[in-house]
Amino acid sequence: MPDYRRLYVPGGTYFFTVNLANRKSTLLTDEIGKLRTAYQAVSKTWPFETVAICVGNPPRN
Repeated sequence: MPDYRRLYVPGGTYFFTVNLANRKSTLLTDEIGKLRTAYQAVSKTWPFETVAICVGNPPRN
């Protein structure tokens, strides 16, 4: 995993993108319940405000 540098700015807004190694996979939507559970657990430990989340399947050809 890369060694990310995070600049903390009080009141700052951050945007991040997460991709699967296999971009044709539907794992994120297939297991959306597990993703929600993990997200909730993290937000209890590290409180933050979420403005929006978008999770989708790859386009079909």
